[in-house]
Amino acid sequence: MTLATATNDCVAAVCATFGSVFAVIDEWRVSIETLIDASAGILDSAQVDTEIEALVVPELSSDGALVIGAGFVAAPRFLADTDWHLAWWLGHSNTFGLGSADPSIRRLMAVEDEFSESFRDYTNLEWWRVPARTGTRHVTGPYVDYLCTDDYTLTLTVPVTHGSTMVGVVGADLYVNDIERILLPRVRAIAGTATIVNASGRVVVSTDVHRATGSLLRSPKDGAVSKDRAAPSDGAADDAMVTCGDTGLSLALTVAG
Repeated sequence: MTLATATNDCVAAVCATFGSVFAVIDEWRVSIETLIDASAGILDSAQVDTEIEALVVPELSSDGALVIGAGFVAAPRFLADTDWHLAWWLGHSNTFGLGSADPSIRRLMAVEDEFSESFRDYTNLEWWRVPARTGTRHVTGPYVDYLCTDDYTLTLTVPVTHGSTMVGVVGADLYVNDIERILLPRVRAIAGTATIVNASGRVVVSTDVHRATGSLLRSPKDGAVSKDRAAPSDGAADDAMVTCGDTGLSLALTVAG
C-alpha cells in the first residue's frame, strides 16, 4: 500500500468514526433547539430531561454502541427552575460508579448545588469552554473523566443555541480504548510515525509508544501541529499534518524518505 493510499484510508476512517457520532449529536441538537424555540426559550429541568432521555437512550441501547454516555448540559440559569443542570445518561458499557454491579442505562446523578463542596462548575471545562468560545463542535481529550466515566475518554460536544445565545451543549462520551481498536490498524498501515491528535495537539492514537494517549505534541519532530495541511507525497521525507475533515482531528506524520 502506498503512503498516499494509507494516509487517505486513515483519514477516511477518522472522518467516518467521528463523523457518524457528530451526525447523531447534530440530530439531537436540532431536536433540542426546536423544543426551546417552541417554548419561547422558557423550559424547566423536567421538560429537558424528558426530551433528552427520549433522544439519547436509543443510541445508548443500540448493539455495539460506541457512545457510552450522552446528554445535554444547560447554561447556568437558562432553565426556569434551576441554575445548573446536567441531563446526562450513561450507557450499559459504562461502568462508572457501579463497582461490581451489572451496568445498565441510567441517569448520571450530578451535584447541581453550587454551594456544595462536591459541586463542579462545568463551564470551566474544555468540553464546554471551547464550543462556547468558537460556536462550533469540539473533541475534548483523551482525558480521564472523573465526572462520567473514570477512564480515558473523548467527549464530543456541540453548542445549542436560542437566537444568538448559547444555552447549553449537547454531546457524547466515547472510550479511548474503543477508538484505538477501530483506528489503530489504519494508523499502523502508514509508513513512518503516525499520530491522530485533537485540535489542541493532544494524542488520541499513535504508532509511537513514546506518544502516550492524552499527551501533548509540541514540535514538528515531536509530532507537533504544523502549518502544513497537505498530505505527503509518496517517498517524502518530511513532517506533515493532514486535517481529518471537519472532525477537529488531524493526522500528524513523520515519514522516512
